[in-house]
Amino acid sequence: MPLPYPALHASHTGIWIARDGETRAVSRGEAIRAAADTPMILMNAPLIGQRLGYADLSGLDLLELYAFLRPARFMVPTPKGLATVTGLDLPADDAAIAPFLLAAAEGLLATPEGDWPEREGAWTAAQSLFRLRWAWGPVLADRLKKPAQNERWLFSKLPEWDEAAPRPAPRTVSIDPAETQAQLAHLVGDAAEARPGQRAYAAAAADAFAPRAGREMPNLVLAEAGTGIGKTLGYLAPASLWSHAAGGPVWVSTYTKALQRQLGHETRRVYPDEAVRREKVVTRKGRENYLCLLNLEDALQGGFAGRAAVLAQLVARWAAYTADGDMVGGDLPGWLPTLFRRNGSTALTDRRGECVYAGCPHYRKCFIERAARASAEADIVIANHALVMVNAARGRELSTRPTRYVFDEGHHLFDAADSMFATALTGQETIELRRWIVGPEAGSRGRRRGLAARLSDVASYDEGGAQAIADAVKAAQGLAADGWLQRVAEGAPFGPIETLLANVRGLTYARAEGAEDAGYGLETELAEPSPELIEAAAPAAEALDSLYRPLVALGKRLEAVLIDGPDWLDGAARARVEGAIASIGWRAETVAAWLSLIARVGGPASADFVDWLAVDRVEGREFDIGLHRHWLDPTQPFAEIVLKPAHGALVTSATLTAGGTWETAEARVGAPHLARPAVRFQAESPFDYAARAEVLVVTDVKRGDIPALSNAYGRLIEAAGGGTLGLFTAIRRLRGVHARIADRLARAGLPLMAQHVDPIDTGTLVDIFRDDPHASLLGTDALRDGVDVPGHSLRLVVMEGVPWPKPTVLHAARRLAGGGSAYDDRIVRARMAQAFGRLIRSADDRGVFVLLSAATPSRLLDAFPAGVPIARVPLDEAIARVASRLSSRAALGHEAAPAT
Repeated sequence: MPLPYPALHASHTGIWIARDGETRAVSRGEAIRAAADTPMILMNAPLIGQRLGYADLSGLDLLELYAFLRPARFMVPTPKGLATVTGLDLPADDAAIAPFLLAAAEGLLATPEGDWPEREGAWTAAQSLFRLRWAWGPVLADRLKKPAQNERWLFSKLPEWDEAAPRPAPRTVSIDPAETQAQLAHLVGDAAEARPGQRAYAAAAADAFAPRAGREMPNLVLAEAGTGIGKTLGYLAPASLWSHAAGGPVWVSTYTKALQRQLGHETRRVYPDEAVRREKVVTRKGRENYLCLLNLEDALQGGFAGRAAVLAQLVARWAAYTADGDMVGGDLPGWLPTLFRRNGSTALTDRRGECVYAGCPHYRKCFIERAARASAEADIVIANHALVMVNAARGRELSTRPTRYVFDEGHHLFDAADSMFATALTGQETIELRRWIVGPEAGSRGRRRGLAARLSDVASYDEGGAQAIADAVKAAQGLAADGWLQRVAEGAPFGPIETLLANVRGLTYARAEGAEDAGYGLETELAEPSPELIEAAAPAAEALDSLYRPLVALGKRLEAVLIDGPDWLDGAARARVEGAIASIGWRAETVAAWLSLIARVGGPASADFVDWLAVDRVEGREFDIGLHRHWLDPTQPFAEIVLKPAHGALVTSATLTAGGTWETAEARVGAPHLARPAVRFQAESPFDYAARAEVLVVTDVKRGDIPALSNAYGRLIEAAGGGTLGLFTAIRRLRGVHARIADRLARAGLPLMAQHVDPIDTGTLVDIFRDDPHASLLGTDALRDGVDVPGHSLRLVVMEGVPWPKPTVLHAARRLAGGGSAYDDRIVRARMAQAFGRLIRSADDRGVFVLLSAATPSRLLDAFPAGVPIARVPLDEAIARVASRLSSRAALGHEAAPAT
């Protein structure tokens, strides 16, 4: 029986409704009225609603249906992706998409009739979704049969992890150079092309796995290897050999999720057997990336309402089939949370540090704990720079701290360390600490619990611990509370911290350049503070000190409880107390850092730090206020906390020295802070850039002229036939250009997507871009470094201008210390090299890099690979060259896809 619902599709070229075998074009107003009156089948409701100008659009979203029927499976959320998973023909044009959606819905709903691996739990989940009035609920209720016996559902189905004895320390071994080359040959395969650069790279990488000569003297290898060398297998060869021989883990750290996924794929060459690979290779991320089962249980039992409750049910379906529980970059479709706008996805992870560890009823099934234990036994742990630094600085897993690291995308270590070791005394940070200590206050909802509730058994056993908890709760009342931002803006702060923030706000507005501009954040140096700010600092410091002391005392009391070992302290309780000690220690360190920062108000400046005041705003709306401190050189704490305790580390990148010299590269990764000098290695890319690419600097497009910029982007994308990555340094200009050219390109069959415009996560935007050779993508810095699209789908990169660094207080201080304008030039060269690196990803790629900046200094053009032709040309000539070089390539693509 056919579905009794019409289908709606809206693109930049028009709007169509399909009903009863008929498809007709409709106006925006008619589509909105029809969608308000009748449930519609559609795909990606937020995106269609944005195109209609109807933000409240809802209906029977095929993406939600797919997430229910095929949890933990990937699909590109486009008509092409839907055609792939349903086996239907791709619609010929936009007008054919609406009836195609009807056919796709029937195809998906036929899933329960066949061999359906995800059948278990579906009927139970469908009943819950039906009660929540999910649009697909009535349809599924008619098509799902009640199982003959009760289903094992989520919390009973998930496997438990097992405790294991601590892993012995790695043995001291040396890797034979011949074995490294033999392992590399095995990994690349017999049919692979011989690459001398890769063999030399593997030999250099092996030095990081040699026994170290002395304490705090790690073997540090800096290896720059151009695109195409084969870095991943080059370092996996010695890493896998060392791990096997030494019996210890190698942590491979990346900066982007894309490289993490690529590494997971490449490790299949090392461990072809899937069961073995799951034991030997583990991907680790921060706690905030994983589904918290306790939060999910709370959501399923009424903690969420409305659309957020529907999301919780779909996430529960996914949780029963996920490989690792990773909600960010794992097998949860990145597009799923965006379908629910702001409703609930972040509340399903542990973003507030409220984990009760062994006190949680789902502790033995926890995805986070399972990953931590799996990584302790793994040979290769795929992590990210932030997690490596967090674990080294405040990790609970001291006995399993790795001794060997590989830092891929090593040019990002400076930025990762800058973020990790910074201090921010802001309203948002203090209110989060208050909530963690005090727990639920008037009007709050959810399962949040304060210190007293989390440690009630400790408080009843230990009188000193109980007093410390009470003192901490009392002192936390002096932190910012709900409504603080409005009170501060109205000049009526409550308490010493809010009073401090009010004076920070006043001084920032008084001194910051462009304070009258309704744009983005404001900041000013923490120098020559006003008498009012100095006066407010003393009571704020007293309030923080009164909080710091009981936190430290509580940590010591908990350690004493562990030593006493009372009868109630079984294994689970011990683990919970140990977790509490780590969490309290982290908060105490944070408060100590705040005290140090407040001492700077009216006190002497430190040569090691850069301090400033800031009011954070988005489009004129304030969302945070505070004092900030960053290390002038954040690689100093990175070297102390991460590198010095290690035995060896490989830092590698295709652009390690981009923009500077080896001395600059060493300074950016902390090498000067080590007693033993780093080993340097460099291998040029094997690609023929001179024949495969060219750089065009357009001389007649005025910077900041949105109409001219839009015209240039539109004509260049048309000349390339799509396949364009457009990079911007300002979101405002990105949005302005997109608004002017999206419709025009869509009519030519060239879909255009954009960060900060389309209600789709960045990872999914890249997936769509990769999947369609006629699509183009506009974005900012995240796309300059995080896009790996080899082949025909990316053949033109266009930058709106020279990516000069933003003139912040922090940048000004580092610029002064780093050589003035030469420091700026190094940053720009590195950014341009990274952007160019998106273009040629394989030996067969061909492309053009266009820079829309007549004022580009010639001294910066050495950022591009040697031999690449560089020409300064007017826009018309640039368009002709793009068309000439890429038109033959465009002919290799498919016929124009629907401009969705």
